[in-house]
Amino acid sequence: MNVKEEIFTKADFGSDFHWGVVTAAFQVEGAVSEDGKGMSIWDTFSHKKGKIKNGHHADVACDFYQRYESDLELVSQLGFSDFRFSISWSRILPAGTGEINTAGIDFYNRLIDKCISVNITPWITLYHWDLPQALQDKGGWKNREILEWFSEYVLLCTERFGDRVKHWIVLNEPLAVAALGYTTGLHAPGLRGLWNFLPVVHHLVLCQAEGARVIRQNVQDAYVGTAFSCSFIEPFSQDTKDIRAAKRADAVMNRLFIEPALGLGYPTDAFPYLNNIKKYMRPGDEDKMKFDFDFIGLQNYFSITVKHSYLIPVLWLNQIPAKLRNVPVTFMGWEINGDGMYKIIKQFSEYQGIKEMVISESGAAFEDILADEAVQDEKRKAYFQEYLAHVLKAKQDGINIKGYLAWSLIDNFEWAEGYAARFGLVHVDFETQKRTVKDSGKWFADFLKN
Repeated sequence: MNVKEEIFTKADFGSDFHWGVVTAAFQVEGAVSEDGKGMSIWDTFSHKKGKIKNGHHADVACDFYQRYESDLELVSQLGFSDFRFSISWSRILPAGTGEINTAGIDFYNRLIDKCISVNITPWITLYHWDLPQALQDKGGWKNREILEWFSEYVLLCTERFGDRVKHWIVLNEPLAVAALGYTTGLHAPGLRGLWNFLPVVHHLVLCQAEGARVIRQNVQDAYVGTAFSCSFIEPFSQDTKDIRAAKRADAVMNRLFIEPALGLGYPTDAFPYLNNIKKYMRPGDEDKMKFDFDFIGLQNYFSITVKHSYLIPVLWLNQIPAKLRNVPVTFMGWEINGDGMYKIIKQFSEYQGIKEMVISESGAAFEDILADEAVQDEKRKAYFQEYLAHVLKAKQDGINIKGYLAWSLIDNFEWAEGYAARFGLVHVDFETQKRTVKDSGKWFADFLKN
């Protein structure tokens, strides 16, 4: 059976399957300094010369802060039942701790109430990369005090929103925070140096569990998860060195944050360098790293092929770009491989401690062209069809997958790519803020209706 050609319907996924779309606060809200919002590390970083393609910033972004009502009506019109969004930490706590910005709280209350009024289930992501700049000035994720800062923030969110929001994601792609934000400098706060990686990883792991404990304690009937970027990794050859390189890559990209939560510790077996993280651990940390999550969010965009390399210290590997392997790619150069989605789901399903999984992000950027008030994005439609077919295949294998949340509702500020990379089911003209549903969005609407 060719999975790509299989015909499937919404009913095949089950009546209790969550169908949703995703946004992130910094990428869509804009309103950079309105109503008492404080600065985030991305507000600072995006205004530094040379950090974002074409000099873009997100001061206005998609103007979601003003347009959330009509955008949520679009979610409903497209037939989605769930909407995942993130809270801007600095919008509700401008200094990261201490004084509460009631205008920020009021905005998210209005957003949540609008979701409910149009029969959409709200999902809150607590941390989607936009740390308050005031906390970065104190060391950010390198400072162990962030456990207290993060706990205070999560407590506030649960107290103000937990009466209506039951679906929670603690961290979004923590590996990207540690690797891109604090090691390579490609993302905010733009720090470079391998010495930053391990303390940041450990503090993220601790906050991942501690944030979940705060939710569990304060939100009745909460459905608590956390979300990982993950990629199925293959060795370039069956040479022993390439196989070991693939295992090291897998330890970092797929095992690094899930295994501590499951009580398995850090994956030092495949990546001995992680033994150095012990210098940042205190007595009792191994227990504090653990939490029994209700679900794990998997975010798979591409598969990766690696080979051994003496030129890349510590990891000793090199990624073989998809374009050089003559495989289909997205605008970002990412490999399109639905079978990789299936394989990574299968890989995570082998952990006994994972109860349920949700595909908490999945999507693709292509070079969309708006013509005659339409966007004929056939490649994106084909992408979703391929990846959904493989999610269904995994579900039919008996894996407990409870939902699929598409990235993204609308074109947005795509971090270091600025506005060049469009992932949305809905096209955004960033000069006029006009929304146009793409053909992929129309396909989803038909699929979810029929």
